[in-house]
Amino acid sequence: MFKVIKQEGRARRGEFSCSHGGVVQTPVFMNVGTQAAIKGGVSAFDLKELGCQIELSNTYHLHLRPGDDVVKQMGGLHEFMRWDGPILTDSGGFQVFSLASLRKITEEGVTFASHLDGHRIFMGPEESMQIQSNLGSDIAMAFDECVENPATYEYAKASCERTLRWLRRCKAEHDRLNSLPDVVNPGQMLFGINQGATFTDLRRWHMKEIAKIECDGYAIGGLAVGEPTDTMYEIIEAVEPYMPVDKPRYLMGVGTPSNIIEGVARGVDFFDCVMPARNARHGKLFTWQGTMNIKNAKYKLDERPIDPMCDCPVCRNFSRSYIRHLFAAEEILAMRLAVMHNLFFYNNLTKKIRDALDVGQFKEFRAEYSHKLSQKI
Repeated sequence: MFKVIKQEGRARRGEFSCSHGGVVQTPVFMNVGTQAAIKGGVSAFDLKELGCQIELSNTYHLHLRPGDDVVKQMGGLHEFMRWDGPILTDSGGFQVFSLASLRKITEEGVTFASHLDGHRIFMGPEESMQIQSNLGSDIAMAFDECVENPATYEYAKASCERTLRWLRRCKAEHDRLNSLPDVVNPGQMLFGINQGATFTDLRRWHMKEIAKIECDGYAIGGLAVGEPTDTMYEIIEAVEPYMPVDKPRYLMGVGTPSNIIEGVARGVDFFDCVMPARNARHGKLFTWQGTMNIKNAKYKLDERPIDPMCDCPVCRNFSRSYIRHLFAAEEILAMRLAVMHNLFFYNNLTKKIRDALDVGQFKEFRAEYSHKLSQKI
C-alpha cells in the first residue's frame, strides 16, 4: 500500500495505493472538500485538471447533511460527488476542538450540539467508524480529541490516554465493518492519530503506543491550532523517529507552502489545509515569488497572469486586471478562478518537491523556496 522509493535526509519520496485512483505519488497535498465540494464553485472534474491526487471530506458535516445514510444509498462519496480518485475522511475529532462551546466529552464519546439547528448528536469511536464506512472513503481517520492550546499537562495526558483507548475501539469496529457484505468500500484503510498538545514527552509516548496498533498510516494531529511555528516543527521532529517507516505519515491541517516544505524536510508524506481555498476566496493568491492580494489597485491595468511561472488554467487564460475586476464586481467567478489557481499551486508545489527528491536536489529546493514563498509581493 505504501513504499518509500527514495530518501534525502528525513525527506521521503514515496508511492501510495488504495481502492480508488491508482498510485498516489508522495509527498502529496490533499484538497479539502469539506461537504463533498471545494468551496468556491470547483467540481471533482476541475480537481483532475488542477492536479489533485486525493480529496478530503468532513465526517461531521456530511453526517449532518445530507446524512451519511443518504450518501451510502447514493453509492458512497465517490459516486455522490463524481470523484474517482482516493478520498480521505476525517473522523469528527477536530470538531471536538472547534465546537468546544457546543460539546461534552466522556469516555464513551462526545455529545455535540449541531451548529445548524442545535439538536444533540452523539459521536464516539464506533459511530465515527460507521459514518465513515457509509461514506465509503479510502482512508478513515480514527476518532480522537484535538486538545486546545494552551492545555495543562494533566489534561493533555488524560486526553492522550483516552484517544489511545478510542483508537483500539476504532480498530475493532473498522475491522468489523469492512467484513460486512453491504459495506460501501471493503478496502477502506484506517489511520491512527498522534496527540499530546505541545508536550514532547506525551507526543513520544503516544506515538509509541499507537504504533503498536496495526493501522494503515499514522497522522500527527492537534498542531497549527495557535502554537508558534517553531513549536510545531519541534513536535514533528520529536514524533517522527517513532513513526513506522513503512507507513504514510500525515500532518493534519498544515499549512502554508513553507510549512509543507519544512514538513517534508522532517519526514511527512501527506498534508491538507483549507488555506489555499479560503485565502483565494478573499483574493489572497500564492505565487512562486510569494503571496499577493489581487484586490490591490496596482493590478487594475496589469495584463500579466497571476503568476507568469504558473501553468494553471487561470494563468493560461486570464489577466490580473480581469480577476481584480471580478472581485471588485463581486462576481462568483472571481472566487472560482482564484480557488482554482491556489489549488493548482499547492498541487504543483508538492509535484516540484517530488521532482526535487527524484534528482536529489530537495535541499537546494528548500533553500530557495521555503522562505521566499512566505513573503508578500
